[in-house]
Amino acid sequence: MNGTVRSNIALGLTVDIVLKKDQPTGRLTRGIVKDILTNSPNHPHGIKVRLQDGQVGRVKSIIPAGSK
Repeated sequence: MNGTVRSNIALGLTVDIVLKKDQPTGRLTRGIVKDILTNSPNHPHGIKVRLQDGQVGRVKSIIPAGSK
């Protein structure tokens, strides 16, 4: 599912994000959404979220429930 549309993202979802420091390499970090930080309905680079562990980045993909 597309991480550039805010309505696709909900608290508690598992997502892959790109941290600011990892933008040049595109390295992904997986975690669970704690807060949605982007207010606009969509963003071309991904909706900015805070994970439960406190890391902040832009959503690149949403992981379906039950996947690892």
